[in-house]
Amino acid sequence: MKSFLRKYGIFCALLTISLVAFGQAGYIKAKALLAQHLLDSAWEQTLEDGRPHKPWSWADTYPVAKLEAPTQDIEQVVLAGASGRNLAFGPGHVLSSSKLTESGHVILGGHRDTHFEFLQYLKVGDPIILTNKYGESVTYKVTEFEVHHIEKDTLYDRGQNQITLITCYPFNTLETGGPLRYLVHGERA
Repeated sequence: MKSFLRKYGIFCALLTISLVAFGQAGYIKAKALLAQHLLDSAWEQTLEDGRPHKPWSWADTYPVAKLEAPTQDIEQVVLAGASGRNLAFGPGHVLSSSKLTESGHVILGGHRDTHFEFLQYLKVGDPIILTNKYGESVTYKVTEFEVHHIEKDTLYDRGQNQITLITCYPFNTLETGGPLRYLVHGERA
């Protein structure tokens, strides 16, 4: 009888641990889905009046653009700033780069395992569409790919009418915060 109770106790403990673990994973997934809904809603408000709208009251960022990669069936809200906190919710506009959809060099950053995972599948010639808060869209065509070492290489100004999408590299690795960055360059079509 003691053996049965011990096995039953171990089973119940493992079941409880499993339920808690799956519950936390479900919570994180639900939070991510809710955040995307709130970002989309804030973006729609921004398109209506051209003013920044925070997706939630305590947010320290707001939507500034919509990024589309039609060949990968991607549509994402771009946030103001490329801090780690912002990149948890979507791609971010590097504020020191050019203003969105204006002539210059626009730089966007995103995480390789979430919002910018699709970068590894882009091909030269693929379109990238960026829409600003006034509903004005600019189409860029992918021109090249590069891998940069953050301590050895510098991201130089590529001139007018350029876009660069940046994420960590390599894709599909367990290492976080490594020194390599994958860059997708495009020029205005």
